[in-house]
Amino acid sequence: MSGEKAGLTHIDAAGEAHMVDVGDKADTTRIATAEGHVKMAPATLQLILEGNAKKGDVVGTARLAGIMAAKQTSNLIPLCHPLMLTKVSVEIAEDSTLPGLRVAATAKLTGKTGVEMEALTAVSVACLTIYDMAKAADKAMEIGGIRLLEKSGGKSGDFRHPEHAK
Repeated sequence: MSGEKAGLTHIDAAGEAHMVDVGDKADTTRIATAEGHVKMAPATLQLILEGNAKKGDVVGTARLAGIMAAKQTSNLIPLCHPLMLTKVSVEIAEDSTLPGLRVAATAKLTGKTGVEMEALTAVSVACLTIYDMAKAADKAMEIGGIRLLEKSGGKSGDFRHPEHAK
């Protein structure tokens, strides 16, 4: 199966995985934002918001874990390039309609390749950290909705998830 026919940049003409050569690409400002959520029992959400989880500050720890994870993406995802990120932010907010917490992460750099995987990794690890820190109170929590919301910069241009309103 040819990489060109399938449109997969990490698969070569022989169908083998490889790291994409970005050496000739121009440096541009690249930004990506991803989101996800952790759905939980209302009592668990209240426990977290009141700061009474057994392991401590759930939201602060999850935010820090997400930032740290974004910086480690190339160590976790085999074909990702190591990047010099210039910004990573992780926002965690209550959503009583879940009920639970919504997580959004933005990654930014000026470079030759995008930061979508860094934003998605930040969200994923922040959600996993929320689960880890609150699992003593609620093992039935659900992690979901992890997706790229938008990205800008680079040859492929801008992207906005069809369901993401500005």
